[in-house]
Amino acid sequence: MHVLTLGAGFSGSAIAKAFLPLAQSVTGTTRGPDRIAGLRQLGIDALVYDGVSISPDLAAAMQRTTHLIQSIAPGHDGDPMMHPQTPPLAELMPNLKWAGYLSTVGVYGDHGGAWVTEAASLEPVSARSVERVAAEKAWLAFGEESNIPVAVLRLSGIYGPGRNAFCNLAAGTARRLIKPNQVFNRIRVEDIAGAALFLSGRAIGGIFNVTDHEPAPPQDIVAEAARLMGVTPPPEIPFETAELTPMARSFYGENKRVSNARLRDLGFVFRFPDYRISLADLWNGGHWRG
Repeated sequence: MHVLTLGAGFSGSAIAKAFLPLAQSVTGTTRGPDRIAGLRQLGIDALVYDGVSISPDLAAAMQRTTHLIQSIAPGHDGDPMMHPQTPPLAELMPNLKWAGYLSTVGVYGDHGGAWVTEAASLEPVSARSVERVAAEKAWLAFGEESNIPVAVLRLSGIYGPGRNAFCNLAAGTARRLIKPNQVFNRIRVEDIAGAALFLSGRAIGGIFNVTDHEPAPPQDIVAEAARLMGVTPPPEIPFETAELTPMARSFYGENKRVSNARLRDLGFVFRFPDYRISLADLWNGGHWRG
């Protein structure tokens, strides 16, 4: 098995790391040369890829790749691997056996707090989610045309060691915004890695919500983290009067409860099924800082 992770950021590097014990080679790309050393310390063969120019080293890694994780967000021009100026995937990766595309539950848009499954209508609100829908379609079409299983992993709010409510509390940036009936799903980065490993090992394609079991109001997560830390939680702030960036405000404009039943029905077991178990693990294990 030769694994390539395009975009070895927070999620991509966790996935690459999970594949290390099983693979003959694990390669990850990053836009910033300053991240090369950190990825290599994890055991990942790190290469620079800006989403446009494919270096000879990256081309060689693509030639041997059997399992691909695409974690690079699309832009206005679409997914970089599907761009007309990029050589066909069949030429770049002739040995490919499985691909995973990291998407977002943002493709569902706002469902008024209702439960959504993978069969729910796609009503993306933000431009970035519209771009994700197009990228998903392109990857799924590639899978059908090439007879290669492509799994689309729709991820909810990602957190884990080094990126969590404890870090925000410690930095003084945590806020408890109150918007009645607002809920979000979230997912530990280790469970994203586990899901990718699970699906690839069984050569399973299709669309899967990779998210925790319990959608919850965001202020509850901050309060639970403060309780575990033994600190006073920040004061409640009404959403209407909060100062937010346009992106953050649009995030609160989407309200839904995302079901992970399809993935669990296949036999996948989440290590961190809800935020209470996850926060307790981060705090009690002492690895919340990353």
